[in-house]
Amino acid sequence: MQDINKSQFGVVAIGRNEGQRLRQCLKSLRAAALVVYVDSGSNDGSLELAKDCGAVVVELDMQLPFTAARARNAGFKALVAAVPHVEWVQFIDGDCELIKRWPQLALSLLVSRPEVAAVSGRRRERFPDHSIYNQLCDWEWNGPTGEVRACGGDVMIRASAFEAVGGFRNNLIAGEEPELCVRLRVAGWKIWRLDADMTIHDAAMTRFSQWWRRAVRGGYAFAQGASLHGKPPERHWVWESYRAWLWGILLPIACTGLGIVFGGWTWALWLIYPIQMVRLAVRDGAPLRQRVLVAVFQVLARFPEGYGQLKFLVDRITKRQGKLIEYK
Repeated sequence: MQDINKSQFGVVAIGRNEGQRLRQCLKSLRAAALVVYVDSGSNDGSLELAKDCGAVVVELDMQLPFTAARARNAGFKALVAAVPHVEWVQFIDGDCELIKRWPQLALSLLVSRPEVAAVSGRRRERFPDHSIYNQLCDWEWNGPTGEVRACGGDVMIRASAFEAVGGFRNNLIAGEEPELCVRLRVAGWKIWRLDADMTIHDAAMTRFSQWWRRAVRGGYAFAQGASLHGKPPERHWVWESYRAWLWGILLPIACTGLGIVFGGWTWALWLIYPIQMVRLAVRDGAPLRQRVLVAVFQVLARFPEGYGQLKFLVDRITKRQGKLIEYK
């Protein structure tokens, strides 16, 4: 396994009002030649904390619509300006802590596989037992390994590939990472996921309202992604958008309308939702509790996802830039 060349490896961290989570994040990034922290209007002392930890601080112009994509692009620009020969960039959210051995593993893969543009690993939830919603996040992060179609916000990217495709799209309020991966794959690059821990994440999601807003954001991202790359062969997030419309909008309208018009047994049409939960719960081999919880919340998520689809549709018709949907 090759040693890390610190002069060619940098980090871009983004955040706002992350408090002690940011301190843990920055302390975990010492393997890099330079750490750039991009702040989006914190008022909790994050700027001073980042400077004390040795990071180069970029204050995002909050007069412009904020997106994580714009923050990451600004951080990458500052990193390249400070270290022009940087070859690999680790993007990380300020509520995450980088696993110590991750940079070595990611860099080894990128050096040995020149066709790979981006590599990610397992993101684990710091406090999965604090709430059902944190637990759902931890299960969500456990995806397939090997060559994959997309990565998340914590990822090591080849700087030359990132620059070649123009970085993230500034106007995406969510889902900017899979959208970037679409363009990377179209350009001939591969995306890889290692079977190794990469980051520890603190979702701090303890309320149903937080989970709901996060799902709304997901629905909006599905719609926005499908509008950009929905045509063959990618069909990016087309099925996810159709699914949100079917289960979150059209079926509720149909069930309610038929119930009002015909009454009686037609209200039983709503049983299609618990039936769908059962179907999803029995289709894999995970532990029973996990299967049940995931199935229930997958079906429930179609309602906020449908709302997110409607929000995007309204924004598109009115030609309005979407606003960030935050859950913290």
